Amino acid sequence: MLRPYTTSVVGSYSVPPWYEVLEKQVEAGALSPADMQDVQFRASQAAIADQEFAGIDVITGGEMHRRTNNRNAPPNAMLNYFWQRIPGFSSETRPKNITPKDEHVTHPAQVLTGPVKDADLTLADEYKMVAKFTHPPAEVKVTMTGPHMLAKVAWDEYYNDINTFMHELAKVLNANFRKLQDAGCKHVQVDEPLFAAVDRTEVQQAVDAINQAFEGVTMTKWVHICQGNYAYAADYDGQIGHRYFDFGHYPADLIVGIDCDAIMAEYDFVDQYQGLLKNQQMAAGVADVINPMVESPETLIERAKSYSWLPREQTLLTTSCGLNHHSREIALGKLQSLQAAANKLK
Repeated sequence: MLRPYTTSVVGSYSVPPWYEVLEKQVEAGALSPADMQDVQFRASQAAIADQEFAGIDVITGGEMHRRTNNRNAPPNAMLNYFWQRIPGFSSETRPKNITPKDEHVTHPAQVLTGPVKDADLTLADEYKMVAKFTHPPAEVKVTMTGPHMLAKVAWDEYYNDINTFMHELAKVLNANFRKLQDAGCKHVQVDEPLFAAVDRTEVQQAVDAINQAFEGVTMTKWVHICQGNYAYAADYDGQIGHRYFDFGHYPADLIVGIDCDAIMAEYDFVDQYQGLLKNQQMAAGVADVINPMVESPETLIERAKSYSWLPREQTLLTTSCGLNHHSREIALGKLQSLQAAANKLK
């Protein structure tokens, strides 16, 4: 187990406004794709530096290199980046509604037209890049979208069965996790936002697929469960915070069946796990990304202490979701408060 009150982040970090401006310059031919790769590289370095400056224990590269065409929208970084690398998916995308709560919320989903086959998802390369610029005692975590999210949002015109689809994806994930482990990485994270939006049978199938993806993996295994924290607006900034996947039934009793070391949940969902945790730690998302303000360390401590049932030995601290939509000042402030709270609790 990790030491009590170890701090980490969910994955994405503040994306600077100039990121999408420069990307549009690439689309216009004023800059080259290689120039954009340099932009992504430098943005990753900045994300690493901010997390280390704040003192975060387990950091990421901010997922900067995964996003295209939108500096804020997490789905591009969570879905399209990986779909594009997996044989079986065509290059075609079609809008797909992702929540009955709002008919306007769609994703440019890619179409599966053939069998899923092995693919390099670049996780090991990402680790090597981030590790090169990370200084001990901070450790590196690489995040990966889970098999349920990858299958559920895509258009499936081949398997026509989400269980089969997820398990075929799990094979790809497992091969990449083993490469990541061989590269020296100590932490891997799977992200699944849709568990509260589907029936229990599908959740159990997803849990089984994640366990398949984790077979033979000895890294510290994190699983992030959230309700989406999406937004829909022409001006995305400031619009985060709509839990489009929160349908009032939270399958914590099934989630704990995942063979993982740490479960990451929003701070107001942690109590759903009372009496259910196995040999697992709970990474409480006490730093609320929906809140556009920087909470004080005292506020985060109060949230952490509210889980009277959760032993300190099982308590880790994190953000409630990604920080990509926040300004650097807010994102860094939240991380500094998070680490200050952890230091006082240790």
